[in-house]
Amino acid sequence: MLEEKSGPSAIVVGAGFGGMAAALRLKAKGWRVTLIDRAPRPGGRAQVFEKDGFRHDAGPTVITAPFLFDELFALFGKDRRDFVTFVPLTPWYRFRFHDGTTFDYGGGVDDTLAEIRRIEPQDVNGYLAMLKHSRLMYEKAFTELADQPFHEPKTMLRQTLSLMRLRANRTVWQFVSAYLTNSNLRQAFSIQPLLLGGNPFDTTSIYTLIHYLERQWGVHFAMGGTGAIVAALQKLMLDEGVKIRLGETVSKILIENRSAKGVSLESGETIAADIVVSDVDPMFLYREMIPTQVQPIMTKIKKRSRLSMGLFVLYFGTRRKYPDVAHHTIWMGARYKELLKDIFTRRSLPEDFSLYLHRPTATDASFAPEGCDSFYVLCPTPNLLAPIDWTEEGPRLQSRIVDALDRTILPGLKGSITADFFMTPRDFENRYLSYAGAGFSIAPYFTQSAWFRFHNRAEGLRNLYLTGAGTHPGAGIPGVLCSAKVVDRLVPDASAFVL
Repeated sequence: MLEEKSGPSAIVVGAGFGGMAAALRLKAKGWRVTLIDRAPRPGGRAQVFEKDGFRHDAGPTVITAPFLFDELFALFGKDRRDFVTFVPLTPWYRFRFHDGTTFDYGGGVDDTLAEIRRIEPQDVNGYLAMLKHSRLMYEKAFTELADQPFHEPKTMLRQTLSLMRLRANRTVWQFVSAYLTNSNLRQAFSIQPLLLGGNPFDTTSIYTLIHYLERQWGVHFAMGGTGAIVAALQKLMLDEGVKIRLGETVSKILIENRSAKGVSLESGETIAADIVVSDVDPMFLYREMIPTQVQPIMTKIKKRSRLSMGLFVLYFGTRRKYPDVAHHTIWMGARYKELLKDIFTRRSLPEDFSLYLHRPTATDASFAPEGCDSFYVLCPTPNLLAPIDWTEEGPRLQSRIVDALDRTILPGLKGSITADFFMTPRDFENRYLSYAGAGFSIAPYFTQSAWFRFHNRAEGLRNLYLTGAGTHPGAGIPGVLCSAKVVDRLVPDASAFVL
């Protein structure tokens, strides 16, 4: 480890990807950095669970913008490939629809066109037009704006006209439906908001940039899992002199004269700092960690933001292998729009579902004992604003999911499942201090994006910065890594910092 030098100090609260990236970027700017997290290891929601020889990435599993990780190592003249290996996946996702149809998405454009032609030939030209529009959205909203601060209203005003030219006021579903006619293909190309906590029927079509992001950079998997990325970043931080304190919960941000001065821990210890960077869910941060009386009216308004859905995540192993199951499978139920309305609007737990199935052993056999497979299943649910008793509904939902997979893509599952356990929105609330157990903080509506989202520079307070899913530009690994780039733009080099 490098010795710490004198200079201004920064505390980063929360060691998710946004917090780790912010810590590294501040260290590269000469700051003395302390990273604090309540979990036993860094990673935020990207924890690693192990049971009976099976390993599971607890949270994110899809890598779509590897260059954002490369940048963090390059800050210190290092090569990410010396720390962790990314491998491209083919297909990126396999869709399995209720009617038994499958759609392999990924590879080159010609591969995708061949799959579309097999399902609906008349949608081939529509897909090419959609891809072109998605590229324009990507170039504007991601390449140009994702790492730019949006704390000034004039920034939003300058971009509104160009976003309107791209029809960003349309929803993702409206965008996809303008180009594709087949109902299954419409579902396949509109599910991306669900991976960020949004309903495709309400989420701004800005997020259709994800399609071109995948097309531009591919979909990758880190050998050893997402936990291997966390371990690599942890080693980089320690090598470069970032101080990491784990298993400690920050209870308050210390505010004096409307300026962040440090943090207070649950243990009673206080730690002074010149700046504080929060990787905490901002809905929790502004409700529990910062006095209401110092918050400006816009922050108080944003505390009423609509939340993302919750998540039920089932982890399990199997005492046999399923070699025909892809690394990433999207298992679509019979309903789509009405199912999402139940979850997002009616706040009820439906009897049916759609699922994301992760089988890392398709790529990395180390996730399970020999002859076995490791899985996790993610099921969107209402968050804790819905009156659901998860002690009762959790086991019931697990049983329904196992039955459905046993009948379809995992025959014999009920006889081979082992080492199973699950997480509910209640666990997200307790483990990660996620307000109301929301899986992705606030939802990605147009009126909750860019300037309307929680700012990366705290409103009305000095020397407090925000990173993570609830801030600009949004959830997902590329989003939170870009939020740290925004913080990097806002915080001066340590040598230029004025107390």
